Amino acid sequence: MKESGTGKRITLCTVTLLYYTEVMRMKAGFIGAGKVGFSLGKYLKEGGVTVTGYFSRSRESAMEAAGFTDTGYYDNLADIAKDSDTLFITVPDGTIGAVWENLRNLPIKDKNICHCSGSLSSAAFFDAEEKGAFAYSVHPLYAVSDKKSSYRGLADAYFTIEGSAENLEDMKECFQRLGNKVITMPRDKKALYHCAAVTVSNHIAALADMGVEMLVDCGFDHESAERALAPLIRGNAISVAELGASAALTGPVERGDHKTIEAHLKVLESFSIKQENIYRLLSERLADIAERKHPDRDYSKLREIVTENL
Repeated sequence: MKESGTGKRITLCTVTLLYYTEVMRMKAGFIGAGKVGFSLGKYLKEGGVTVTGYFSRSRESAMEAAGFTDTGYYDNLADIAKDSDTLFITVPDGTIGAVWENLRNLPIKDKNICHCSGSLSSAAFFDAEEKGAFAYSVHPLYAVSDKKSSYRGLADAYFTIEGSAENLEDMKECFQRLGNKVITMPRDKKALYHCAAVTVSNHIAALADMGVEMLVDCGFDHESAERALAPLIRGNAISVAELGASAALTGPVERGDHKTIEAHLKVLESFSIKQENIYRLLSERLADIAERKHPDRDYSKLREIVTENL
């Protein structure tokens, strides 16, 4: 503990509070009032960040989002840009460019311009730095499915940020102070990052649909097939999420049970060549995981079987 020149005591608590206030001084405005805008705005506001409000093509949507977050709504882009030092463009990917075309002609010097697209990089704001602004993509690795409740799950989400070097650490610190893990990445890795997210989320639906199709061919009706597979899908998803792919792996590939794999491939030959090829490719990847898990086991025979005709 020490005293300032005015004789006032400056405690560690005071310094921490001042640092926290400095980091959280962001004045965030939202352009777009859909699920992501609702959720991120509510999350930031409840975390102590000043949220100026919302602008949307739909005045009703902006008013609803403002009511939900206890903030303001704006009738024009210029006013929200003037009142905010950080703008989150939370519109569909296909309209981010159109919003930027309007925003780039406003006084945006020293402002942080962000979008929340998983697939697009900060290059969407192609001339931001020429305008004196700083461009970022800020994306929560989380499925925002409901505009009124998804904000609660953002506390557990990783956030990824890429963009201008100038305020990158400040942007990162803001979300870290909210309790999030934050990963910064190069601009040219954004597409690969999004591919990873799609692979473990959307592609699961394709695999589930394949399984349902097989069970229907075995005599299940479609609804029963979906219900029968649900515990398997849920249980394995939880295991992989909690333990990691290697520890969670079970089944014939992990056991090196090539006779069962051969039986599966034989039946798939007549059922669906496309699904047979998918099964072969996925089994080859499972063999990679199995070898990491059991380096003392020999999976060469299994690999030979699953890679035949690939």
